[in-house]
Amino acid sequence: MLLNQFLVLAALLFSIGVYGVIARRNGVAILMSIELILNAVSINLVAFSAMWGNLAGQVFALFVIAIAAAEVGVGLAIVLAIYRNRRSVNLDELDVMRG
Repeated sequence: MLLNQFLVLAALLFSIGVYGVIARRNGVAILMSIELILNAVSINLVAFSAMWGNLAGQVFALFVIAIAAAEVGVGLAIVLAIYRNRRSVNLDELDVMRG
């Protein structure tokens, strides 16, 4: 497969993710959109790593996946805390975060 095909796929995923972050108001949907953005970055890293013949991009892709897993854990904990207090995960209704 050509590098262009991977870049087009990653650009599509990144665009869908950015649209989801901008247009959505649901906390879970925003987290899923951020995951799409991180997956697009991982695809680019692996594609360029394969093109250049070194493993640096693949190692960075593993770090991106680990960071994405940590982001999901922390993000879902925040969304659950918001849901317990407000009974909604709509982020437009959230005006102040209190401890």
